Amino acid sequence: MPGSDVIFHEMLLLLAVAVVVVALFRRANLPAILGYLFVGTVVGPHGLAWIPDSEDTRLLAQFGVVFLMFTLGLEFSRPQLLTMKGTVLGLGGSQVLLTIALLASISWLLGVNFTQAFVLGGVVALSSTAIVIKQLAEHLELNSRHGRLGVGILLFQDLAVIPLLVIIPVLGTESEQPMIGLLAGAVLKGVAAFIIVVASGRWLLRPLFREIAARRSRELFMLTVLLVTLAAAWITQQAGLSLTLGAFLAGMMLGETEFRHQIEADIRPFQDVLLGLFFVTVGMLIDVGQIFGLWSWVLLLVLAITLLKGLMIVVLALAAQAEPGVALRSGIILAQGGEFGFVLLAEAQRHQLLTTPLDQILLGSTLVSMALAPFLIRHNGKIAKYLLNLGDIRYSGRRTSVKDEIRIQTRGISNHVIVCGYGRTGQIVGRFLEREAIDYVGLDLDPASVRNARRSGRKVGYGDATRPALLDAAALERACAVIVTFAHPPSALKIIHHARSARPDIPIVVRAQDDSELQQLKDSGATEVIPDLLEASLMLSSHLLYLLDIPAQRILQHSQEIRSDRYQLLRSFFSGAQLATDTDLLPSSVSSRMIHLHPEASAVGRTLAETGVQSSGASVIALQRHGIRGSQPSPEALLLAGDVVIVQGTLEQLQRAQHLLLEGDKR
Repeated sequence: MPGSDVIFHEMLLLLAVAVVVVALFRRANLPAILGYLFVGTVVGPHGLAWIPDSEDTRLLAQFGVVFLMFTLGLEFSRPQLLTMKGTVLGLGGSQVLLTIALLASISWLLGVNFTQAFVLGGVVALSSTAIVIKQLAEHLELNSRHGRLGVGILLFQDLAVIPLLVIIPVLGTESEQPMIGLLAGAVLKGVAAFIIVVASGRWLLRPLFREIAARRSRELFMLTVLLVTLAAAWITQQAGLSLTLGAFLAGMMLGETEFRHQIEADIRPFQDVLLGLFFVTVGMLIDVGQIFGLWSWVLLLVLAITLLKGLMIVVLALAAQAEPGVALRSGIILAQGGEFGFVLLAEAQRHQLLTTPLDQILLGSTLVSMALAPFLIRHNGKIAKYLLNLGDIRYSGRRTSVKDEIRIQTRGISNHVIVCGYGRTGQIVGRFLEREAIDYVGLDLDPASVRNARRSGRKVGYGDATRPALLDAAALERACAVIVTFAHPPSALKIIHHARSARPDIPIVVRAQDDSELQQLKDSGATEVIPDLLEASLMLSSHLLYLLDIPAQRILQHSQEIRSDRYQLLRSFFSGAQLATDTDLLPSSVSSRMIHLHPEASAVGRTLAETGVQSSGASVIALQRHGIRGSQPSPEALLLAGDVVIVQGTLEQLQRAQHLLLEGDKR
């Protein structure tokens, strides 16, 4: 019992410190990962020594890594990999292999043995997916050219963790057998495990989960997910491979099923808590005093991570014919160490591959580079422009062509609406404008949305609406209104500022998340601000009162009174029954997809009925051929190569419909 009391006391203390520190880091807009590392550093044996680095905490941390790799497997998408194969396999593969080779060679020349040099190269090669994705999403750069390039490279880095985790235990094995033989054996075991897991997923786990889901018990469903994850991890460990490899394969296998999103939602709380504990245990390994004594080596490796790796990405991107500005920004956003680097470090230390002070240098430099990452990503555009101006290099020639394309689309039109953001909300706005025969021009940073919209005849251009040159290219001087359909105040403020400067008279409607942003946007010049939370609450309340037989006139009066303090133009607008009967307003779980039939598609030469697409649950709402779109096609319509089938349904239904049309029903 005394031992259990000690463990309980340690965990309670650890949780208390973690809550306070992570809350402070979140408040400072810093990644939670850095907060967990800081907690481990402070309370660990090299800090205040409140908690020892024990086997109990390390065991729990190991579970965190297992769930991290399981989630990575869930998010692994073969279609996405095939779509971005040039960036992922070409740029991503080159970056990882060249970084490992270069850093390992430099380390070896400095007197580090081969095994440690390889681990060092692997750690430096990986960037932080969590930090990069979060920062890019916050600044609306996820679908920008440098954002897509960076995400493609990150995808390969994440996948590269798997073979690295297979190789590291082999490097730590003491055997008379040649290293090549050991590595070949590990690779063969990994391939065999992959084949077994994929076969099990197709013929065993999919039917099992369908049966479990039919019982409608979340507890049973969650228990089955945990069983599959840990069983797969245990099997690969028994085969002499890493626990994390089995977890990744289990996640990849279940990610191909229709249960992926439910599994991800259920596993997230376990993963986040246990993964936080893992980073705390990594922080416990950091000896701040020793790192300060090695500050010159830590600084040197930080420079290697930020400058050398960043420069390598820039060179590879330029070789892939990316423009100078895009290549430089891609290098800046990936110039840091990552969370998977800590996973490799923990695995290497578990097999006693690293010795002090090398482990402290790696830990310290990775931590410092991750702390610098939010600043570099937040200001990557300014940094890139400054560096290019120093070298008298033009940012890119692409923006001129983008601007010209938008200008060509708006040639000859006037009294149109500029729709900033052509996502789901922007498309609904566009439908209402089309019904009233009002021209509009859309601007969006999602190339897929832009491409699909233009194929269907809409005037939508690829571009960042916050850039004055692109707003001008959209004929701002001839427009009758501007609407911002995404809830991101910093971007909305930029659009308002330029639109008001160029056209003081133009109406500007802006979407906001809640009332807290309303006054700032109004003060900056927005004509009307529509808060999402207010509208959602009004719709819910209106529908509830309507179902309770409250007279419609009274419901309308309540809605008008609530809006009266916020809106000027929409006081008579009722967001209840009228919108509920509009068939074009779809639930958030329903969307549309354009499926292009290539010559080898299974549906080519067959009728819609013969494809079996109706069995997917999705609705075929239109068929486009040679640019001509026909709504509600007949089930007997013959499909030809080059046709575009527009289907509507939930994400799972759309994926099933796409599979039936392109690959056919192979069951």
